[in-house]
Amino acid sequence: MASTGASTTASEVSANEEGVRRRDWIHVAALGTAGVGAAAVILPAVSQMAPTADVLAASTTDVDVSKVEAGQTIKAVFREQPLFIKRLTPEEMAEADAIDASSLRDPETLADRTKEGSEDLLVTMGVCTHLGCVPLGAAEGENKGDFGGYYCPCHGSHYDTAGRIRKGPAPTNLQVPEYAFNGDVIRVG
Repeated sequence: MASTGASTTASEVSANEEGVRRRDWIHVAALGTAGVGAAAVILPAVSQMAPTADVLAASTTDVDVSKVEAGQTIKAVFREQPLFIKRLTPEEMAEADAIDASSLRDPETLADRTKEGSEDLLVTMGVCTHLGCVPLGAAEGENKGDFGGYYCPCHGSHYDTAGRIRKGPAPTNLQVPEYAFNGDVIRVG
């Protein structure tokens, strides 16, 4: 009888090993199926949050400034908002530097608002910081305000040649966006 018990025990051990293997395979298959299901839900949810091609195309603007003369301002569009690029004259630069920045509402020097080596090129958003109107002064013959820069006709904000608020309700200077030079081309954004 001992041999019968021993053979039964060996048979039970063999059955248990097969059962463990089957159980392990079922766990692996279930976890694999759950992983694929989770990926099928998560990937589309994450990818739909990525910017579309038209948004990526509008994320930067390139502007050639090689033909902009001293004293001239050109207008461009960046992220559906006006962008002013002005090549300052030596007189305008001296006038801006002569102002004590600490006396201004939003204290910034001309050097703070331009890139080193290109202090004569001022790049600002053409949007008044009060309520978002487009200031005058970028085109020939427009009202440049009391300080020779920009004038917002909506509520009377006056900006100087460096785009700094000098008079009126605007709380801050015209915004200077992130930009970099690539030769004679300015890449904004």
